[in-house]
Amino acid sequence: MRFAFKTSPQDTTWPELLAVWQAADGIELFESGWTSDHFHATHAAEPATPRLEAWTTLAALAQATRRLRLGTLVTGIHYRHPAVLAKMAATVDVLSGGRLELGVGAGWNAEESRAYGIELGTPKERSDRFEEACQVLTSLLSPQPTTTFHGAHYRLTDARCEPKPLQCPHPPLCVGGNGEKRTLRTAARYAQHWNYDLGPLDGFRRARDVLHAHCADLGRDPAGIRLSCQIRHTGDAPATAATAAAFAAEGAQLAIVYLTPPYTPAVLEPLAEALSRIPVATASSERSQQVQRADDDGSFPIRV
Repeated sequence: MRFAFKTSPQDTTWPELLAVWQAADGIELFESGWTSDHFHATHAAEPATPRLEAWTTLAALAQATRRLRLGTLVTGIHYRHPAVLAKMAATVDVLSGGRLELGVGAGWNAEESRAYGIELGTPKERSDRFEEACQVLTSLLSPQPTTTFHGAHYRLTDARCEPKPLQCPHPPLCVGGNGEKRTLRTAARYAQHWNYDLGPLDGFRRARDVLHAHCADLGRDPAGIRLSCQIRHTGDAPATAATAAAFAAEGAQLAIVYLTPPYTPAVLEPLAEALSRIPVATASSERSQQVQRADDDGSFPIRV
């Protein structure tokens, strides 16, 4: 198992957020850092709680770090046209030296969607739109020069995305969500990484099995999709590590530890020490695995 952390850009300041990311950048155990994508405060916070925008924050963090891979868990696909999101993703991948993880989801927050006048749609509309968006993203970010796409939700004609991202054929696509009929099937078709949001172990187990069943239906090797889980850290590092170990036993390959504000770098070293007691691949062996996966499916290598 490998490890990452997540900080929502909410109820915090830029200096506090930056301090955590820069400290984590120096702790080898943490392979990646993640943020979340909302416009209003979430998780029962006071409505006026300040929240930074995810992608501009991510671009700044890309410049402030040197090693961490970075991404969003997850980008609500209905907030931005996928062609615009593809341009943003390609830019952040270039700015970060090829460190982007492209996390996407169908979207769910009706309150902020209504407040911003952004159509959320019915569950079926969200799933249909998300399926199309994944096609648009992977096409625009691929080496092919132009994309033409005619769907029910999106239409592109000879659209270009230049410069291309450094990662080829595109940054790893991480699909978040547990919808058994549509979301997990979309992940089985397009994703290199599937993320299980905060939830119980039996929920992860069930979603994992459904994802693998969809892979079988589509003729795809499930080994090509990395499995990750989010774990909320409430200050008890050994308890967080024990939860991560339980998910690892069920096949989770990456534990993303969700930190809670107030953010402070002081939480990182005790957390890393506790997590380090769980068996973890070395950076060199993980890189070898990435190269092998690249040989198998074309994902991950840097475009030169």
